[in-house]
Amino acid sequence: MKKWFLFGVLIAFISAGVWGYFEFFDKNENGKEFQSVTVVRGAIENIVTATGKLAPRDYVDVGAQVSGQLKKLHVEIGDKVVVGQLLAEIDVTLFMAKVDQQRAQLKYQQASLKEKEARLELAKIFYEREDNLYKNNATSLEKFQNTLLEFKTAKAQVKMVQAQVEQIESSLRAEEANLEFTRIYAPMDGTVVNLSAKQGQTLNANQQAPTILQIADLTIMTLKAEVSESDVMRLRPQMEVYFKTLGRDKRWYSKLDKIEPTPTLTNNVVLYNALFDIENTEKELMTSMTAQVFFIAQSSRDTLLVPLTCIIASKNKKYAKVEVLNDQNQPEEVEVELGISNRVLVEIKSGLNENQEVIIQKKTTHKNKKTSQSRKI
Repeated sequence: MKKWFLFGVLIAFISAGVWGYFEFFDKNENGKEFQSVTVVRGAIENIVTATGKLAPRDYVDVGAQVSGQLKKLHVEIGDKVVVGQLLAEIDVTLFMAKVDQQRAQLKYQQASLKEKEARLELAKIFYEREDNLYKNNATSLEKFQNTLLEFKTAKAQVKMVQAQVEQIESSLRAEEANLEFTRIYAPMDGTVVNLSAKQGQTLNANQQAPTILQIADLTIMTLKAEVSESDVMRLRPQMEVYFKTLGRDKRWYSKLDKIEPTPTLTNNVVLYNALFDIENTEKELMTSMTAQVFFIAQSSRDTLLVPLTCIIASKNKKYAKVEVLNDQNQPEEVEVELGISNRVLVEIKSGLNENQEVIIQKKTTHKNKKTSQSRKI
């Protein structure tokens, strides 16, 4: 019984081997074996690949224009803000004191101006009276000249005080502006993506405006892809592009906006930045995400495709030859018109039919040794 069982298992293995042999290899009457593939219909893309980083297209660094202690922060990271919304406050004590000082000086100078104007009016009266008397030879030249001098002096003093009033008014406007700068408002709608300062921190704006926070519009992102110098010439504005983020298979589609003319050098590799925008209304894309980018240089849909290894080398890039199995199960060369190709597949525009068998590897036997030939485009 055991022997019959072992015999049955052996027969099963032999049958499986014979089935596999005839399943994967065609054999002609001369004993030569051919590995073939079926012509299929599908889509093909010739793409340029690159990696890139995502960032908001529109953002602004909100800073302080005056020095002082950051008394209050009204927002946190992730808060949505609208233009004109109060974001932070700087201690106003010193600025209020300067405004009060300028206002007091302005009042003093305004009062002084009124006094000078009154003196000018009196000097004018004395001058006009002496002028009439002098014309009628009723006063001396010396007295007339003294009243004229006093009139001109009073007029000059009025102008001098007027200038001082204008100067103080200008200083007051500056101090009032500094006081207003202690209240920091949102310059745009967006989301707070970064806080650079903490509540209670002293800010020094004497040399440069310190950044307090950053606001960004996350509804539209910009992807900056680094493209090698060998591929950048294949890109063109408005060409279709899509990308994937790490860990996700979802594709985001857009069109290439521009290529920055100045390259960057990374590890002695010349790279050009290609930029395009993508809508992010669902907020799925986040700042600094890494993306695998695919620029579609050429594409074709619903077309005949075969592996590149089916193509017999040809000097003409438009036309080549392939081997097919004819009705007698014999290899036969036919000329085909080539279309788009990538590293794996090539488009066949004419010369083959769908579901036709094309040889991709030919095996021959010499002195009981098997050798193989591979044909490449």
